[in-house]
Amino acid sequence: MARPTPERLRAALDDQLAALGEDPYAGPATRLADVLIDAVLAAYAAGAEPERAAVRLAVKLLLDRLAGEAPGRSVEVRVPPYAAAQCVEGPRHTRGTPPNVIETDPKTWILLATGRLAWTDAADRIAASGARADLSAHLPVKPYSVAIGE
Repeated sequence: MARPTPERLRAALDDQLAALGEDPYAGPATRLADVLIDAVLAAYAAGAEPERAAVRLAVKLLLDRLAGEAPGRSVEVRVPPYAAAQCVEGPRHTRGTPPNVIETDPKTWILLATGRLAWTDAADRIAASGARADLSAHLPVKPYSVAIGE
């Protein structure tokens, strides 16, 4: 999964900040991804629906972090309509639907990946199948601390 460009991150972040009634982002590029995710979380906390582009990028960034922290191909995490990623070491599949699939909506994924929602508390919001379809040991994912595009 290709990382988004700093320009796309900044545009989505500034749109989300404007929707929250805040000024455009003026901080360092090294923080774009984390500030974007924080802005999406702020929209959810305010009871608002975040900007679609911001949610899409937040989902992709968090899936990318999960795949980086738990590399492998034995579990597929799906967050329709935005993205899917394979992760976790173990037997890998080569054709068709993988034996271990986790699917959830974007808001649930963002809350899980950032530690705002525990895996056990989200059971009714997650469709999981397979013996390895439990990400609790891999969540929350760590924030980025480096510039996008490095």
